[in-house]
Amino acid sequence: MDIITTQRAPRPAGAYGQAVVANGFVFTAGMAPVDADTGDVIGNGIVEQTEHTLNNLRAVLEAAGSSIDRVVKVTVHLEDVERDWPDFDAVFGKFFGGHRPARTAVGSRLGDILVEIDAIAVVAGDN
Repeated sequence: MDIITTQRAPRPAGAYGQAVVANGFVFTAGMAPVDADTGDVIGNGIVEQTEHTLNNLRAVLEAAGSSIDRVVKVTVHLEDVERDWPDFDAVFGKFFGGHRPARTAVGSRLGDILVEIDAIAVVAGDN
């Protein structure tokens, strides 16, 4: 088992890693729309926050030897599902292109952010 750390994504806010690689898979922590350098929340709306969150997710996956097109499962937490779903889903679909991982989305109390996303992906070279 390998703990993954990259400076291209926000540092963990607690006692956990950005991701763990085990048995050919990478399991990421929940990524948020936080700037890796400053720790500031990026964006006031769901579109910008989703874009930044997905870019943080990509950075961690790449540090683990994987990529967005190797994601098999995503869990999404939205502060307000009813309000934000259409715009979130549009950004998500554009980001993943033709790749469609399994996905669960739930409403969650997220404080000062609108979205948090974690993923499970296959490590490059594994099937």
